[in-house]
Amino acid sequence: MTPNNRIALSSDHSAIQLRRAIADHIEAQGWVVSDIGPMTPESTHYPEHGAAAARLVASGDCHLGIILCGTGQGIMMAANKVKGIRCGVCGDTFSARMIREHNDANILSIGARVVGEGLALEIVDAFLKARFEGGRHATRVDMISALEE
Repeated sequence: MTPNNRIALSSDHSAIQLRRAIADHIEAQGWVVSDIGPMTPESTHYPEHGAAAARLVASGDCHLGIILCGTGQGIMMAANKVKGIRCGVCGDTFSARMIREHNDANILSIGARVVGEGLALEIVDAFLKARFEGGRHATRVDMISALEE
């Protein structure tokens, strides 16, 4: 566990049930969840939820983030507009591990209409257990960060 063991967790209306399952799962592992909703199933806008979670991570209030929408794509696009965020959509454990190890991703995006709960929890575990390798990958991450300037 890191000194800052807070995870920003957010979704749109389509992923509330999976978001709650993920929250329970990671809290059981000792993570502190900043669940920023939504809490009710009324239609919401994924860009707002992706950006809100990304701001918590970019500010350092949360170490990592997990965001969800129907496909994971739209909310990921919104999160990546926040400076300092590297978010990837993952539908498998290999990709979830690699975005941490090679890309130093700080937010994971999952499509609630794409993967089931069991696989989603495995993806979350792969993301949270992986560590950035640095080395040649650090140069590439620096190149990505330079694009924000």
